Amino acid sequence: MRAHLAAGATAGLLRTAAQPQERVGTGCPGRQTRADVNNYETYDGVGLAELVATKEVTALEVVDAAIARVEALNPKLNAIVHTSFDRARARARAHDPAASDAPLGGVPFLLKDLMGQDAGQPSTMSNRSLRDWVATEDAELVARFKRSGLTIIGRTNTPEFGLYGHTEPELRGPCRNPWNLNHTPGGSSGGAASAVAAGIVPIAHAGDGGGSIRIPASHCGLVGLKPTRARNPAGPFGGERWAGFVSEGVVTRTVRDTAAVLDATHGPDVGAPYQVLAPEHTFGEAVGKDPGKLRIAVTTDALFGREMDPDCVAAVEAAAKLAESLGHEVEIAAPRFDRDALVKAYLTVVATSTNLTTRTIGEHLGRPARATDMERTSWLLKLIGDKITAGEYAAQLALIHRASRDVGQFFERYDVLLTATAARPPVRIGEFATTTSQRLLMRALSAAPSKRVLLKVLDVMASDALSATPNTQLFNMTGQPAISLPLALSRDRLPVGTQWVGRFGAEATLLGLASQLEQAAPWHDHRPPSLGS
Repeated sequence: MRAHLAAGATAGLLRTAAQPQERVGTGCPGRQTRADVNNYETYDGVGLAELVATKEVTALEVVDAAIARVEALNPKLNAIVHTSFDRARARARAHDPAASDAPLGGVPFLLKDLMGQDAGQPSTMSNRSLRDWVATEDAELVARFKRSGLTIIGRTNTPEFGLYGHTEPELRGPCRNPWNLNHTPGGSSGGAASAVAAGIVPIAHAGDGGGSIRIPASHCGLVGLKPTRARNPAGPFGGERWAGFVSEGVVTRTVRDTAAVLDATHGPDVGAPYQVLAPEHTFGEAVGKDPGKLRIAVTTDALFGREMDPDCVAAVEAAAKLAESLGHEVEIAAPRFDRDALVKAYLTVVATSTNLTTRTIGEHLGRPARATDMERTSWLLKLIGDKITAGEYAAQLALIHRASRDVGQFFERYDVLLTATAARPPVRIGEFATTTSQRLLMRALSAAPSKRVLLKVLDVMASDALSATPNTQLFNMTGQPAISLPLALSRDRLPVGTQWVGRFGAEATLLGLASQLEQAAPWHDHRPPSLGS
């Protein structure tokens, strides 16, 4: 590895390769008995499924353990905004391990309250106008979650429309990070990450249009894989979301859980506008398998920003040294692209997609949506979307597709790119709240929405909106898989994730590498100290 990667950077790792390894994936050093359902939170999802399958515990005992943790911890966290305990218990009672081949039978699970439509349950997107909206059918992904044996116990907190890298919606109130209750768990899958980090469930549904799986995974010390574009189904409520930026998946504590869920959910649904090639083997087979010698590019730069916190830089340098110690070829390199142009293109897609969302709200209300129907920033994005012409939008898509080709060429030379997941450790709750002057500006723009002024606002947003979380959006735009791994802590003992990006369709490479890193520097048993767990 090039000499100017900082010496001694391994100090930021949770555990180095030279230290004793722990049993990864179960959280317990020895075989547990039925009475140890009290240690429910020490198991990952695969471990719980094995206990249920071998009848060491019942599915109902496991669900009751999860519900007990919801009741004990959610008042502190505000991670779960809707519960379905009676339905979960009924499903658990009906589960017969002898008659089921569901790989995750009996494992408690949470859906994000954004997408993830679950028939008969609310789906609000944390929007006040949709607080009474109930899904009439399952999203295909949710149907696959259910077929895998996962038992849904509720829905998790998210920022309105999933727009932000922190989870503080006006409708629900802020979700808190179990590592420090004064800090954000990130967003938009903040409730999901908070609940998994707290040991309420081992696995939770998440979605990622600009980092919304990876950022909260980073902030909460979890594994967060954004799958390749179209790896998981988007139907029947959508074909592509945010011009194909959005991929759904899960946050977990172990790599094998992530692989097990992806094996259960991947593949196109009927009418999908496009699909990715199916893998040659199961994703689970990549876990624990030697990934071979990989060529890994490393950068400590902020891809869509200007500055990186020293803790995030140190996390990358430490992870690079760990990868090199495992036999991989590590080199400082990064794809080239027009940062300012791509940030504006990204926000253009977000604004126009928010505009479409407000039309959906209008259909629900039976009238055009109004500013009072949503948060101020959401309405501002809707107004900007109003002013973007079809030709301007098409030009931005063309720019994105050209950049995707350039980034694809970079990955012809490298197997993996390593970056920090975020540019800063988790910020304090309220740090990104709108100021009085910003609220006054948004009120004035609502009253007189000039195209010239609104597009100037878009330019200003492009210069600053992604400053804390600038490293994830590029790979939503290119469609490549990317995984955040919890290898480091900040000086304040908060999780700092590293992002590992692979070639289009190469989740197996990332999962194999992630499993190798997990074995070398186990993270599963590190618990948030603020909860005393």
